Amino acid sequence: MTVTKTSVLVLDYAEPEALGKFYASLLGAEIQVVSDPGFVELVGHNGVHLAIRRYHGYAPPNWPRPDDAQQAHFRIPVAHGDLDEAEREAVSLGEMPVDAKASGGLRGVSFYADPTRHSFSFVVPPRNEPTGRGEEAP
Repeated sequence: MTVTKTSVLVLDYAEPEALGKFYASLLGAEIQVVSDPGFVELVGHNGVHLAIRRYHGYAPPNWPRPDDAQQAHFRIPVAHGDLDEAEREAVSLGEMPVDAKASGGLRGVSFYADPTRHSFSFVVPPRNEPTGRGEEAP
């Protein structure tokens, strides 16, 4: 018998509730109530499942600087024509643009850091790749 599995990316941060609110707004997800106050889970449509764990020793990454490793990176696909709006929405929630010169000048990719410096990017997939919303990009 095959055991049904799923996966959840867990980020460390000293204040998981605050970071949970940021990602719930950014990803259109809901914060799930769990019994551990040091652990926040977010679940949303289109397969979003993220958790934040309280870790008082959290040290923010300095990606893309080579002297600090990138701890985790979200790749958030957006539909063609939606990149500018996604960027405006993220800025309004407190994200920080990241100097992405190391990206080689990729078009359709924007790099950011959340308020705790975890990195993420908005990506416009090529027209024949899925957008992440159960549909192919137009």
